Amino acid sequence: IKSHGGIQTILRQPFNMAEAPEVDLASKQDGQIVTPWDVEADDDEGIDYDKLIDRFGSTRISDELIERMQRLTGKTAHPWLRRGIFFSHRDFEQILDLYEAKKPFYLYTGRGPSSDALHMGHLIPFLFTKWLQDTFDVPLVIQLTDDEKYLWKGDIEKGQTLEKFYQLGKENARDIIACGFDVNKTFIFSNLEYMGHMYPTVVKIEKAVTYSQAKGIFGFIDSDNVGKHSFPAIQAAPSFPVAFPHIFGENNIEAMCLIPCAIDQDPYFRMTRDVAPRLGWKKPALLHSKFFPALTGAKSKMSASNSSTTIYVSDTPAEIKTKVNKYAFSGGQVAVEDQKKMGANLDVDVSYQWMRFFCHDDATLSKLEAEYGPGPVREGDKMLTGEAKALLIETIKPIIAKHQAARAAVTPEMVEAFMAVRTLRF
Repeated sequence: IKSHGGIQTILRQPFNMAEAPEVDLASKQDGQIVTPWDVEADDDEGIDYDKLIDRFGSTRISDELIERMQRLTGKTAHPWLRRGIFFSHRDFEQILDLYEAKKPFYLYTGRGPSSDALHMGHLIPFLFTKWLQDTFDVPLVIQLTDDEKYLWKGDIEKGQTLEKFYQLGKENARDIIACGFDVNKTFIFSNLEYMGHMYPTVVKIEKAVTYSQAKGIFGFIDSDNVGKHSFPAIQAAPSFPVAFPHIFGENNIEAMCLIPCAIDQDPYFRMTRDVAPRLGWKKPALLHSKFFPALTGAKSKMSASNSSTTIYVSDTPAEIKTKVNKYAFSGGQVAVEDQKKMGANLDVDVSYQWMRFFCHDDATLSKLEAEYGPGPVREGDKMLTGEAKALLIETIKPIIAKHQAARAAVTPEMVEAFMAVRTLRF
């Protein structure tokens, strides 16, 4: 007990409800629902992120914050920051304070392994985290929540066993490594493998959160298995350096954590930030991204559960072309002549929205916006939906081909190296 940071002392600390007011983040409000498991909007234009910022109590990423980051790092901000795709934060200014003072912090992101391969939307947090790691030169921990996927999707009769999700985690680790992370600064771990190391941290978090709080944040119901109720503490634990004594040393509470994630993961970390002061730990900072829209439209995010309308990083060029041409929702006018005259509604057009994510050339994106959307450029001869889709196809094919080549080079030995419990160099 003593070697794990004085569990007995922590467990005697009283719980103060005044420090963590109950909220309802799990029900449908303002025509939209955003939880770690469900994302849906009534409006064709998708999620209203301004309303989401108000509901979650986060802060919009300002131009001034981006400019400060660029000034401190000497590097141009990632296109996803400049375009507002990563749009909201919690305490990112504190991370910049630490960087300016040359004090340590680390990155934490994760993956719930539910399919053999990642889809395009899954790449967003990993590619952005890779950029953050390169920009700030800091260590990174990546959690594979194989346990979570079993608790929510496990079905022995359908072959969805605990062992299945564990193996999917190992497969997904290959895709994650293919994003180019530095093995000397990156630790990837399976919850099923690493829990013994992390469990003291998990227990302290569990002790400090009431069921009433968890139910209000996550919408748990009485028929949910008990594992679901306790899982939030497991996802919270990597937010604190005490969960990684082999990286940060025994009882280290000084290193602050920065978590880049989609906004639907914020409820986990709202709970985490509520509990941190009562445990004497630093609140993690967050950078929130908007959702990568499904091919069929922005009302929901892309899901791995529908293979026909999802583009995986394992898809062939022919499959990519077929899926985009057949399923990508168009914001174009119904009649060709109307489209040539008025242009497309870019707020709902999937080809344009995907180009905002994956075309990093600002000039190309601006040209598409001007020629395909409303406005005076090419008025009367606006770009047609088929042209926009063709441009998207030619943009994402080389991205996927590059990823496939990198993944093919990832050996089992490389996976084991990234997942070994070891000291990182930073």
